[in-house]
Amino acid sequence: MTDLDTGLLDPVRAGSPAEAATGDTAFLQALLDAEAALTRAQAATGTAPAEAARAVTEAADPARFDLRSIALRARAGGNPVIPLVADLTEAAGEWGPYVHRGATSQDVLDTAAMLVAVRTLGLVLDDLARTERALGSLAAAHRDTAMPGRTLTQHAVPTTFGLKAAGWRSLVLDARDRIVTVRDGLPAQLGGAAGTLAAFADHAAGAGADPDAGAEHATALPAAYARELGLAVPLLPWHVLRTPVADLAGALALTAGALGKIAVDVLVLSRTEIAEVAEGAGGGSSAMPHKANPVRATLVAAAARRTPHLAASLYACLAAEDERPAGAWHAEWEPLRELLRLVGGAAHHTAGLVEGLRVDPAVMRAHLDAAGGLLVAERLSVALTPLLGRTRARALLAELAARSRADGRPLAELLAEQPELAGADLTDLTDPTLATGCAGTLTDQALERR
Repeated sequence: MTDLDTGLLDPVRAGSPAEAATGDTAFLQALLDAEAALTRAQAATGTAPAEAARAVTEAADPARFDLRSIALRARAGGNPVIPLVADLTEAAGEWGPYVHRGATSQDVLDTAAMLVAVRTLGLVLDDLARTERALGSLAAAHRDTAMPGRTLTQHAVPTTFGLKAAGWRSLVLDARDRIVTVRDGLPAQLGGAAGTLAAFADHAAGAGADPDAGAEHATALPAAYARELGLAVPLLPWHVLRTPVADLAGALALTAGALGKIAVDVLVLSRTEIAEVAEGAGGGSSAMPHKANPVRATLVAAAARRTPHLAASLYACLAAEDERPAGAWHAEWEPLRELLRLVGGAAHHTAGLVEGLRVDPAVMRAHLDAAGGLLVAERLSVALTPLLGRTRARALLAELAARSRADGRPLAELLAEQPELAGADLTDLTDPTLATGCAGTLTDQALERR
């Protein structure tokens, strides 16, 4: 038995693709990738032998390293890069002096975090694509499926499930676009001890370059490093310029909120007394065998409630003092990983949720009818104003709405009894399925977005 985190208390991310992409093994891989890429970049710019690049890359095999040992030894220096560099230097043998040459721990850990983020965001985007496709199909299939629109928890006016699904899809596409933009801009980190590239310039000069050319070699190194890793080229070392992390936090928080909107709508609409939708495969209860709980929606809603606080922690770290901060950088690691895990898990659950979502148009229609026609009162007010005048139309409808609620009689029936409306054909005006406004057109417009 292990005491390490297995996801026992976090079913949102347990077993999801994002969990594996953000685990300790994945971070170890990213740290080793960052170290090996640095030696290769130095070889590519002529400041390290090609043999060193090959040797360090071969030595950077995660299977050769003891994660727990690195974690425990990290306490002495405050981060895991220090013991990792010691182990990688030993593993590289005679080429060990070329490991981590000129870099600082934050260069490697920041770069590894960006690698983990890019890899995890790719998985999130895959699940968002599944979600978008399923929602597009639901919106098209239910373009004209009328249902009660609800505002402030009460029936308001009719809408369509197609428009609701199209709105969900629009949020998913908003999240996708922000994630793509952020992912494609996540940069490598390389600055050395205080963000001046000084040690890299010194090594370049010591490798035979003209002293004046040392700076030229050093300033070319970050671009070569970024190319080795497939990350964006940084304009400056960003040890205390945390825009990449803040942008990532914002995109992840928005994505969780977008998915959370879908989840909370499903939770409301799948209540026993509403039952307009249902998850394809509900979860069980430990005490009540009859229940089919909306588990996926529950987990996504839970993730949406947790992410804002994690994003806030990362925003708080923007205030990073000096050229390298004490505490602000360290405080980012776990919130960032947890954000990636939660959003990755939420995206995975949401894809499954919408792909299996069951919609019941008959129940939606029954709920429209249960209001006794009151959902079309706004439409009737507009239609009756030319006949009765605005003041009288509003007063009459208010009176009849109160009688409808008190007597349980349909609004259309009460209208038919009014002498001042004799001869007026109000049949279509009192049909809630014909009172969805431009919902169909809006749905069509939304589905044009790609």
